[in-house]
Amino acid sequence: MVWYRDLGLAQIIFAILFLVLYGMFVFRIFRISRTLNTPFYTIFFKLVLRTAFFALVLIAFLGPSFGDSKKEIKSVGKDIMICVDLSKSMDAFDVQPTRLEKVKYEMKRIVEAFNSDRVGVIIFSSEAFMQCPLTYDQNALNLFIETMNSSLVPSSGTDFAPPLKMALDKLANQDGPSTQQKSKVIILISDGEDFGEQANEIDKEIEEKGIKLFTLGVGTERGSQIMSGRGYKTDAQGNPVISKLNSSELKSLASRTNGQYFEINESRNDVSRLINTIGKIEGELRDARFVDVSANRYYFFLLAALVFLVLDLLIDVKTVTI
Repeated sequence: MVWYRDLGLAQIIFAILFLVLYGMFVFRIFRISRTLNTPFYTIFFKLVLRTAFFALVLIAFLGPSFGDSKKEIKSVGKDIMICVDLSKSMDAFDVQPTRLEKVKYEMKRIVEAFNSDRVGVIIFSSEAFMQCPLTYDQNALNLFIETMNSSLVPSSGTDFAPPLKMALDKLANQDGPSTQQKSKVIILISDGEDFGEQANEIDKEIEEKGIKLFTLGVGTERGSQIMSGRGYKTDAQGNPVISKLNSSELKSLASRTNGQYFEINESRNDVSRLINTIGKIEGELRDARFVDVSANRYYFFLLAALVFLVLDLLIDVKTVTI
């Protein structure tokens, strides 16, 4: 038998009060019966009824649960690797307050939406770095997301191949019973300015392994300047650098892997659609086990207590006879 509630201080105090007050009542009847020289043992019948009533109510309150039935519990989930572009172009402010700050906010929404799945974070520019491995720990993920900034990675351009390769390796070669590639997802977040040349080779491997790749473009076609220190970033000739969203590259990448493209700009935010799309992907069975299922049977004890209460009200016992 297991209990829904533990025996707390309040229940112990009530039990002690019951024993003390009823003990005082018994002692009073005993003194009167001694004075009048009459038998007093009949009061013990009432004592048994009321003690049983109090004990059964207390047991019912604690929630006794018992039963021999078993239930199969299945643990189902997905693995989601988020690759985030931290190149200097992500500091552009055509999406307020900046592209990167908006991405950080939306990433926390994604983490919250998939709190029963494992999520990891890879940061990249021309190189890729593991920011947070696959984990269920939302607090750790949010901490890593909050600390992301464009100074964490080299500022020599953007290359999609390294983060995609790292994400593919982590998802395909992870330890554990996970074998269903359809439950594995890569989210690539960038403004689309890819200066690498190996992304085509990686996307073929992603498609062959059946891993879902979704791309999320951040920025506008109009673009904006990029903050650099106290001023704006300029090229070698001193002209201001304008960073624009290159959605065509991200759309092409998603199309080649049978994925989907989503976008965040000044008037459009597809993160909710992205969450819904990933949510429709079937998770894989990670673990299954049978557990004992015990139902709360408090009503049996409450019914018995009611019977004792009715008997106490219906049966009269003379405690003192003259």
